[in-house]
Amino acid sequence: MSSPIWHNRRTLLIGLAGAGLVSACGTVASTPADSFAQPTEYRLGPGDQLRVTVFNEAELTGQYVVGSQGTISYPLVGTIEASGLTVAEFSERLQTALSEFIRQPNVSVEVANYRPFFILGEVQRPGTYPYSASLTVLNAVATAGGFTYRANRGRVFIRHANESEERSYPLSIATPVMPGDTIRIGERLF
Repeated sequence: MSSPIWHNRRTLLIGLAGAGLVSACGTVASTPADSFAQPTEYRLGPGDQLRVTVFNEAELTGQYVVGSQGTISYPLVGTIEASGLTVAEFSERLQTALSEFIRQPNVSVEVANYRPFFILGEVQRPGTYPYSASLTVLNAVATAGGFTYRANRGRVFIRHANESEERSYPLSIATPVMPGDTIRIGERLF
């Protein structure tokens, strides 16, 4: 005779398998909405403004914008790739490049201003808006003046900066927006 705990777990796994959420080995698979909700490490891209500090080197400290080619022009080292890197990866790359000119450079990099996000569709003021930390779709809609009366408030379409196609997501209070995202609020069907 099986214990009630095992029976409940088996019933749960059978139910999840019927919904297509359990793999053959019995592990729970993530849905696209689940994977979207997980925060990913931010990757730099064109339009990001970086604050670079090189300790004890005032002439190398300043703000730099990632250009349309994904690079920044930096004193001593010239053009250095930034697009697609995390802040930590870029900091390490810059430190390595500077080590050819400075003995043991101590480099700190932070994002001063993120690239903007774009919102279109059934909002009052579609357009380009500055990104702020922990932005959600509902915050973005509020920034754009709110929904129009025709807006579909159940789904949102988002194209991330590094993707070529938009995806549909449930519109909830926790649906995140990343810098460079294009958000489209569709029209509801009557």
